[in-house]
Amino acid sequence: MGLATIIGDRMKPFVTIVLVLCIYLSGSDSTGLMKKSVIFPTKTATSFVKLNAAAFSDLTAFTVCLRAASEENRDYTLFSYAVSGSNNELLIWQKTNAQLDLYLGTVVGRFFLPKMDAWLRHICVSWESQKGEITVWVNGRRSLRKVGGLGRVVKSGGQFFLGQEQDSVGGNFDSKQSFVGEVTDVNMWDRVLKPNEIELISQGCYNFGGNIIDWGSTTFTTGGNVKIEDNNDCTF
Repeated sequence: MGLATIIGDRMKPFVTIVLVLCIYLSGSDSTGLMKKSVIFPTKTATSFVKLNAAAFSDLTAFTVCLRAASEENRDYTLFSYAVSGSNNELLIWQKTNAQLDLYLGTVVGRFFLPKMDAWLRHICVSWESQKGEITVWVNGRRSLRKVGGLGRVVKSGGQFFLGQEQDSVGGNFDSKQSFVGEVTDVNMWDRVLKPNEIELISQGCYNFGGNIIDWGSTTFTTGGNVKIEDNNDCTF
């Protein structure tokens, strides 16, 4: 066996390790977060995950679902979508007083829910334009329905971020609005999911992904101090 062969064989494990370490390098695109959780350890204006959603036309309905946990006792973002001219085109905003706000440009719905804590909870927010109906689901349980954003559309062509609230498209972050905690299983559809679909999603693990954002396949970019870990929530 020649020297070059010996060196080559010894280098193979090193190359493999390097490739694994490079998968989630900050600033580079990676594909899918199936069975992964994103952890934002500290309050910053630099840590984020940008989700490169599938192209879509202006929306007259949507459902956004995610699992999240946070012990922060302040206002912060759970899900931020911004377009040119509308920084809060679609924003799910957690308030200190256990109030969850939905912004479609401006606040269109306020819901008083159990306070966020260290337990991961499954949250879905749905809206449709024709009747302006907004519904929030927590761990498969439906809130009362509210009306807001009647006749409105959610414009296409924007950017989706986790961990930060966008004060301009793709940036101008404020650490006081940042998310600290764990988030996983983020999906978005261009329709209102049926109650039985939401119940199934809340009870299982990664049943099916959204057609706009699919946690298992949507490419993403990270920035700052973001940790991506196996969440070990599913055994399959």
